[in-house]
Amino acid sequence: MRILYVSDVYFPRVNGVSTSIHTFRRELHALGHDIVLVAPAYPELSAVEETDIVRIESRAVPFDPEDRLMGTRALRRLPAAMGPRGFDLVHVQTPFAAHYAGVRMARELNVPCVATYHTFFEEYLHHYIPFAPRVLTRAAARTISRRQGNQVDALVVPSRAMLTALTAYGVSSRMMILPTGIPLTEQTGGDGHDFRRRYGIPPDRPLLLHVGRAAFEKNIDFLLKMFVRVRERHPRALLAIAGEGPALPHLKRLTRRLKLDAHVYFVGYLERIRALLDCYRAADLFVFASRTETQGLVLLEAMAQGLPVVALAEMGTLDILEDGQGALIAPPAEQDFAAQVCRILDSPALRKQLAASALAHVRHWEARELAQRLAEFYAVIASEYAHLRPDRASSASGSAVARV
Repeated sequence: MRILYVSDVYFPRVNGVSTSIHTFRRELHALGHDIVLVAPAYPELSAVEETDIVRIESRAVPFDPEDRLMGTRALRRLPAAMGPRGFDLVHVQTPFAAHYAGVRMARELNVPCVATYHTFFEEYLHHYIPFAPRVLTRAAARTISRRQGNQVDALVVPSRAMLTALTAYGVSSRMMILPTGIPLTEQTGGDGHDFRRRYGIPPDRPLLLHVGRAAFEKNIDFLLKMFVRVRERHPRALLAIAGEGPALPHLKRLTRRLKLDAHVYFVGYLERIRALLDCYRAADLFVFASRTETQGLVLLEAMAQGLPVVALAEMGTLDILEDGQGALIAPPAEQDFAAQVCRILDSPALRKQLAASALAHVRHWEARELAQRLAEFYAVIASEYAHLRPDRASSASGSAVARV
């Protein structure tokens, strides 16, 4: 099949959506499918030619300096500029300009449109529109999600919790639960000793790790406050925070206020092929406190490195975490979370047992198998759309793509 992906974000912008797109494109290509991606151009993007990626001129987004807004005119010209590509389906990855462009292009190409609901916007928007009452941002997120969800032929959702939320909003399009997998063959290697040498961390010093975008919705404040309690029992412990984002200045101020300057390392974004693996290998355990994840890919990455996890189990992480299988699930209280961390730091035997079970547990999320399931879903949607195409082609007055 030939699939057109449309997204408001992609590398060099590092986040879970970019990672998901990259993973599925690569695995689907290996299965014999062609995936063309439409994504924003970024000022820092190198001049290296990209295969099957169409970059659209873009501008900065107010209140969100990391992201870009693709130009409406350029998107409207895109179908003509791309020529007769013969796409079988359009897959929208994000709900901004990409959503409306993707739905429009699917209609023009007379093919079905699928969307992935990557982000739990109900708990996301108020961090980026702080001057608006939270009740209004939640209501707006629900309304927009319902309208957009019902404009496409089918939705891919990464967890049961997200399917439940969208159903409650009133989304009636077909939905398939399909998380993003991880390529386990790429999760080998890494040199933890080298990472510790680079940052001057003694081999025997306990190291906690958090990997992810430094964003307010990630609840990293909670981890910093929790870490104060960990250090009461393990005063030599360190916390490494890998990632960047809009909350980073705030997190550094909070670190100083909690007198953790010498005990928290902000290591920024790490190159995924080597540096990030080194970082995972250097740590003794992984900590995660986000309450709004639709999946939580970094949890899988950590477990694929044999790294025990202590995390809250809410929203999408409920589908990933199983207590005792590579992870200890913690209650949402700083003292209780810290107690779970200390259980692992106090017991090398428990850490070894969790590391072994993590490696077994993560095999359920092999990227190639999940990509095969997505390809099968595409085939079903395309086949059913083709069967109904005469009716759809004759109803051009509708503003939304008819649902399967």
